[in-house]
Amino acid sequence: MTKETDYFKTFCKVSHAFGTTHDRKALLDLIVQSAIETMDGKAACLFLTDKTEDVFKPVAQAGLSDNYLHANVIKARRLVNGISKTGYFSFPDATSDPRLEHHGAKKAEGIASILTVPVTVDENIIGVLSLYTTQRRDFSEAEIGFLGALADQGGIAIEHARLVKRLQENALLFRDLAANINSSLDIKNILGNLTGDTCKALDMKGAAIRLLDHDSGELKLVASWGLSDVFLQKGPVSSTKSAVEALKGKTLVIRDATTDKRIQYKKEMKKEGIGSMIVAPIKSREEVIGVLRLYSDVKREFPEEIITLVQALAHQGALAIENASMYLKLQEDKESLEKDIWSHRSWF
Repeated sequence: MTKETDYFKTFCKVSHAFGTTHDRKALLDLIVQSAIETMDGKAACLFLTDKTEDVFKPVAQAGLSDNYLHANVIKARRLVNGISKTGYFSFPDATSDPRLEHHGAKKAEGIASILTVPVTVDENIIGVLSLYTTQRRDFSEAEIGFLGALADQGGIAIEHARLVKRLQENALLFRDLAANINSSLDIKNILGNLTGDTCKALDMKGAAIRLLDHDSGELKLVASWGLSDVFLQKGPVSSTKSAVEALKGKTLVIRDATTDKRIQYKKEMKKEGIGSMIVAPIKSREEVIGVLRLYSDVKREFPEEIITLVQALAHQGALAIENASMYLKLQEDKESLEKDIWSHRSWF
């Protein structure tokens, strides 16, 4: 049986698994095991990036001891920069290659050679897949291409699982918000829950809702979560470029809150530990009545479905405000009617 036949059979097995299960762990375990079996390796490990610590951490592995894995967390930024240029890393002699560390640990683990390829999602490197062999080996183009294709399958599995999880979380978030709006007319409580629940669901550092005071033209804070009082009281925000754009009905994505020209309080952002932001208008019918701001503690990109979700959540906030306003108006009308009827009680 040729290697090409082995590769084909492996991809058939992986593709079949993708069509029959949504279990992310099972799919990633299958990928690392397939790499070992098809490429005659000792072990394989899939690492994913942890943005908060700037490292790649193992999420699926076979054939390596726990002690070895725990001793070899990989610095993410350095590895991404290097592998982006070459497309892969090949270490024929892993026990002496100067690009690698812990030569003694590799020798003790029985590792001779290592091949590492990137795991990508939407052209962004989110991890690496490494194959380890017991015999010294110069990896061929076909082997590098096969491991790279398996890594791509890993990226697909991770993205698919992320999207499924996101859909589930979004559905639960909307269900809970709808329940809150229907069960309470305490607008501060509803908007407070909105900021907290949104931050937890989207893994954000903090959030703030400010509503427009038509008399003063100021955006006044009505709800927040995860932000310090010092930051919230940093100064007026109505005239900032991000606020002005949001009040025109635009949703803004700020990739770097410490350098973006649209941000007025850059020093305060840095001190608060804010990396990125989403600024969305809160619209009641066609009128912008306020602004929802979400803050991330790391610099990050926000995919389109997240932007759409934030806009929908801002709309939910507007609905809550409308409901509370209508109730208060009805209460006022009811009280006026009761007074009027009481003044003409002789009619009855």
